[in-house]
Amino acid sequence: MTRPPTAAQRRVIDAADPVTGRLRGTGAQLAALVGRGLAFRHPRPPHDHFLTPAGHRIREAEPEAEPAAHDSPHAGTGVFTARVGGEVEPPDGGPARLREVRSAWQGLLELRRMTNPDGAVDRPCGWERTHLVPAAALALEAAGHRPAGPDADGYRVRATPQPDAVAVRGPDDGTLRDCAATLEKAGWQASEHTDPRNRTRYLLASPRRV
Repeated sequence: MTRPPTAAQRRVIDAADPVTGRLRGTGAQLAALVGRGLAFRHPRPPHDHFLTPAGHRIREAEPEAEPAAHDSPHAGTGVFTARVGGEVEPPDGGPARLREVRSAWQGLLELRRMTNPDGAVDRPCGWERTHLVPAAALALEAAGHRPAGPDADGYRVRATPQPDAVAVRGPDDGTLRDCAATLEKAGWQASEHTDPRNRTRYLLASPRRV
């Protein structure tokens, strides 16, 4: 069985960019993570390091309990999460949130450039295809669409039984059309459908392929 990462290595993993998985650390730390199969060095300049799927699993796993005297390095800081709509306690929508969303979207475009075989930024990358709901939600939030909340109507992004598609719902047809236009511009395919159970309209969206 592979030994778990050390505390220092775990801190580097936990501090990775929440969207792209880009790592920051000393050369020795990054090399150790590569050696364990938890990170890889991108072949293109500037040769940044990114989490592998195994590294992402380590990060998403519940951390081991730590003594009370040693706070987690992320205690109270939180991790960026795209708004899918309908959150019970949504984050503040002020300037700080706008900066976080803008940074996350730019990071995702950079991940497309570095991981799509042809370097295309107008087409979803592998990460988006395995994280459909947050990827679609980030595209909508970054474009300025309003997510549904306790005091506002807006979009809601949800998983579907189809493994390569998400459902996007909104309060009216205009919202759906606007969301469809944004997703298509971001490299997704979107089509409108009617829910046979309640006759409401919704979008079915999936990442566009080559």
